Amino acid sequence: MTHSTVPTTDSESETTPPMKYGERAIAEGQLTTFPNPRPGRAYNVNITLPEFTCKCPFSGYPDFATIKIDYVPDQRVVELKALKLYINSYRDMFISHEESVNKILDDFVNACDPLEVTIVGDYLPRGNVHTVVTVTHKKDAE
Repeated sequence: MTHSTVPTTDSESETTPPMKYGERAIAEGQLTTFPNPRPGRAYNVNITLPEFTCKCPFSGYPDFATIKIDYVPDQRVVELKALKLYINSYRDMFISHEESVNKILDDFVNACDPLEVTIVGDYLPRGNVHTVVTVTHKKDAE
């Protein structure tokens, strides 16, 4: 049995399909915030992001998790659509469970400087191993 291939020109092999609008939004996305409507009042904001994905830096296999963010805002509140796009930016990233949750915490604190925040990455089992990573940050008393 003979297999043949269709030759491609250099211009065909160098072109990439244009990005879809969602891919552009994810690539351009960053955490944004808006002023806290109730500064001076301590209240909790709980956010659940059940479709987090990234890739194992060792095997390249996909990892799936639910990311839970529980925070007490100070002067700024995170904008939810921006947070969704930021979380989606991890889908092609080769990053460990531990590093991804710690990086999310660092970026979240840099963006909105909350009074306190806890982030939990609850990863689906793979190879009979279930991983939950919890990181916290509490603003120093001024």
